[in-house]
Amino acid sequence: MRNVEHYKKGYYMPPVVDMSWAYKDCPDKAPVWCSVDLRDGNQALIIPMSLDEKIEFYKTLVAMGFKEIEVGFPAASETEYEFLRYLVEHDMIPDDVTVQVLTQAREHIIRKTFEALQGVKNAIVHVYNSTSFAQRQQVFRMSKEEIKQIAVDGAKLLQRLTDEAGADYRFEYSPESFTGTEPEYALEVCNAVLDVWKPTADRKAIINLPSTVQMSMPHVFAAQIAYMSQNLKYRDNVVLSVHPHNDRGTGVADAEMALLAGADRVEGTLFGNGERTGNVDIVTVAMNMFALGVDPQLDFSNMPKLVDTYERVTRMHVHPRQPYAGQLVFAAFSGSHQDAIAKGMHFREEGNEQYWTCPYLYIDPHDVGRTYDSDVIRINSQSGKGGVGFIMEQNYGIDMPKKMREDFSYFVKSVSDHKHQELKPAEIYDVFEQNYLNVGWPLKVENFFVQKFGGQWIGKILVKADEEEVILEGRGNGQLNAISNAICEAYGIEIDNLVYSEHDLDRGSDSRGIAYFGLTDKQGRTIWGAGVDTDTMTASIFAFITAINRMEGMAQRVRFRHLTSDPAAVSEFKAIAGQH
Repeated sequence: MRNVEHYKKGYYMPPVVDMSWAYKDCPDKAPVWCSVDLRDGNQALIIPMSLDEKIEFYKTLVAMGFKEIEVGFPAASETEYEFLRYLVEHDMIPDDVTVQVLTQAREHIIRKTFEALQGVKNAIVHVYNSTSFAQRQQVFRMSKEEIKQIAVDGAKLLQRLTDEAGADYRFEYSPESFTGTEPEYALEVCNAVLDVWKPTADRKAIINLPSTVQMSMPHVFAAQIAYMSQNLKYRDNVVLSVHPHNDRGTGVADAEMALLAGADRVEGTLFGNGERTGNVDIVTVAMNMFALGVDPQLDFSNMPKLVDTYERVTRMHVHPRQPYAGQLVFAAFSGSHQDAIAKGMHFREEGNEQYWTCPYLYIDPHDVGRTYDSDVIRINSQSGKGGVGFIMEQNYGIDMPKKMREDFSYFVKSVSDHKHQELKPAEIYDVFEQNYLNVGWPLKVENFFVQKFGGQWIGKILVKADEEEVILEGRGNGQLNAISNAICEAYGIEIDNLVYSEHDLDRGSDSRGIAYFGLTDKQGRTIWGAGVDTDTMTASIFAFITAINRMEGMAQRVRFRHLTSDPAAVSEFKAIAGQH
């Protein structure tokens, strides 16, 4: 690419780099979560949320288990101000929830913020000013001392106004654009602010380190966090927070590594909404913990409802491949993936497994309110026998023999390929029903009966062949064998191998059974058929006839033989069969 020479590293390594945190493999507990959807997320929307939409979103966040929620920038607009007042006046802030408000380190903005806070029991006042080299040089044109003084003055005003209000608000300070600030200078400013607040064990201060613009690889950001964590004053009484953005696409990695490096708290949004490329996605960070067996202390058990609410009030869309929440994140179209998932499901059922280890599925879709049939196994032209078989078994109780599943899967893939679209379970069943189940042409079973004479069974079957009713008779060592012989002898059909299986479809006294037949002809071609009926014998005959009907050239064979029976004999047969 051209112009690469215009770029250089915009971040600064800390004077002491400690990477010992990298030996940890995961966080051992959930951080304090702070949702900034209603402020940072809202300001990034093309159409900011209305008051009613913010109220609905706020209720959703509370129900999910967020204990700290940044509700807005009260001095920024009338809507932001009124939203906080609405929460106060309608008693909508639970005792265990702390609302957070944002303010620049500017006196008139801070005073307006405190007006909005009247009557709030638990609040965090979040004050910030930018400390980065670029902002000091280009925006404020101030020295390091002048920028630090802005932070200190803001901290003092927060302290004074809180005392005057007789309140017990907690304080948070952010050196905005921390990632573009020299770490030793960021530390100097944060410690100066802490010297004003003098946090205690029962009233801890929050130092929030935002990657306002993400500038480095995640391990560099984590090294900066480790340096701050190890050198902040009053560390035992400080909650070290991070606020990752996603300019480099590694917001989640930044948050996870920062937690290993000493961070106690994460500010972010649902699904990563926020300015430019967005904030860190709290859903992904929390669910990553969940998948490692660490309780995130947030409830995502109804992810579809959460996605629906989020999309409706923000007018944003969750990407189909968004981790844990996207429409397609559990979907397997590949045949080999589907087969492994289906076998994994059966393994779990057989062994009553305690831990989730299913191939290709990182978590159990049920844990986030998704289903296996519509969310996991999705059928298109890339799918295979495992997936098709899984869909048929899960949705319709149809457990085909292995070789029949393979035959049916090729049929389904062909249909999907020609339609150039995914097939839903109902469409797959329609393909099965129309082509494999109780197929009644060119031969259609009308009635049958079998009797045993000596050591043999004699079977008679009435079929409609090319619009003619024909009685066929055969002998065999079993009832089904006698009927199948009657058909094969009548139409000159030679079968080299035969596969048969059956199982119940329903439960109860009037349950239906399904039978499967696989017939291999002299050329080695295997043709499959299925039959369903409340009577097992009838289902078996339907399955056999279906396989016969699906044989290549069967219609011509029936027309060529053109068998007929005397109408009187047919009437007599119907009467006798009715008695059986």
